Amino acid sequence: MKMTPRRIALAGLILGLCTFFSLGAQAADAKVKKSATDIAIGKECVSCHADDNPGLVGEWKKSSHAKHNVDCYDCHKAAEGTPGAYKHREYKGKPNFITTVVSPKVCATCHEKEVEQQQPSHHALGGQILASLDNIMGEVIGGPAAVTAGCLQCHGSKIALDANNRPTAQTWPNTGIGRINPDGSLGSCSACHSRHRFSAAQAREPDTCGKCHLGPDHPQKEIYEESKHGIAFSAHKEEMNLKSKKWVVGKDYTAAPTCATCHMSATERQEVTHDVGERISWTLRPAVSVKLNMVRTDDKKAYDLPASIALPKVGDTYKGAKVVEVITWEKRRKNMQDVCVACHTKRQIEGHYKQFDDVVDLYNDKFAKPIAAMMGELTAKGYVTAAPFDEKIEWTWWEIWHHEGRRARHGAAMMGPDYTWWNGIYQVAQRTYFEWIPQMREAVRKKDGNEAFADALLQKYFKPIEGHDWYFNGISKDAIEKVRQGYEDRYGKGALK
Repeated sequence: MKMTPRRIALAGLILGLCTFFSLGAQAADAKVKKSATDIAIGKECVSCHADDNPGLVGEWKKSSHAKHNVDCYDCHKAAEGTPGAYKHREYKGKPNFITTVVSPKVCATCHEKEVEQQQPSHHALGGQILASLDNIMGEVIGGPAAVTAGCLQCHGSKIALDANNRPTAQTWPNTGIGRINPDGSLGSCSACHSRHRFSAAQAREPDTCGKCHLGPDHPQKEIYEESKHGIAFSAHKEEMNLKSKKWVVGKDYTAAPTCATCHMSATERQEVTHDVGERISWTLRPAVSVKLNMVRTDDKKAYDLPASIALPKVGDTYKGAKVVEVITWEKRRKNMQDVCVACHTKRQIEGHYKQFDDVVDLYNDKFAKPIAAMMGELTAKGYVTAAPFDEKIEWTWWEIWHHEGRRARHGAAMMGPDYTWWNGIYQVAQRTYFEWIPQMREAVRKKDGNEAFADALLQKYFKPIEGHDWYFNGISKDAIEKVRQGYEDRYGKGALK
């Protein structure tokens, strides 16, 4: 066939397209450097585990890893002498070393950006609980076995190695979100992207977050399920397009948001982030909530700073490193509201945040701040010991803020009315008035009988707050009349006597 200029040009175009698509296919695997030996060992891994652990291999075959020729050995391969590396088998007479623990550092070989975001995040720091009251509660009052099989399966544990450089039975298995790995990295990608399918769709499911975010002290999953968002997700899950590559809210799906939508996933103006705290403007975890600014430094760390303290500027030195980014609490809130605006008007978003802020302020100002101040005075004057949990009043205060107070705040944040009131502020109030105050009086009476000190504390910290007026003076006649009138309007005159 004669090669005319047109045919030469067409051939060149075809060759160029073939080269383009070939390079594109290679690009997906570009960071996985595979020798002929590695390929052969990887095939042996799959062959052996297909017989011994067919479920494991079956899940891997359905993964994106398998589609891009990333096999067992690519993730578990380890250099001799490195933490966690041990001899597994021999290949052609040479020892072969692997590691059981596949850490974010390993995942960063291909997913560098995601891991860079994840390492300084709230999730990655979840294992730093050894100095907390939660850990004292678990280790001392509960027991180490409960901590190992309970607390550390969510928070993560420090993976200890035995004499053979394998994880000990006390610290493995563990996919805690803040796991402290032998190579020094933090966290476990498989906490959300469960092995060995490592599905993005699964990580977008509320149930994935619900493994840890549920229960008496942080019932986000239950709150979500009772909210309009959760109800919509349950009703229209088949429309959520969970397997979408980009998964942009308002574009790839409109039925409902999930946890991942609000805290991590892309909008038309924001990229995906694996720093789950980036869009959080209030901290709802501690005894008293504060608004948080974020500072990022050039050593790839991030710090939450209360809005009440001076904020360093870009270029300043903070914690021995250079500040490269400052995200104010207002900016963090705008980032979250950017998610909301995909489905809601500005007025509705502002109304929600007004209601949310009001509940947090109510909890803070009426209950948390005055009780915390009184606990401080009781401890300083010796009515309560400095040791935690050795007196009933300390348990009551713990549950006021750690359980009921968190539930109220999270309920308001996520539009769960039952958790805001009945499981939240109602129980905060009930415990405060009918448990904490009597226990405070008893603690004072037991030590020296100085009940005047207990009265003085209440006068100092509760009396000036309008919301406590009913406690000192009873419910007002106007309030009672309002209830009576409403009751009679509904059930007839004389119904409430």
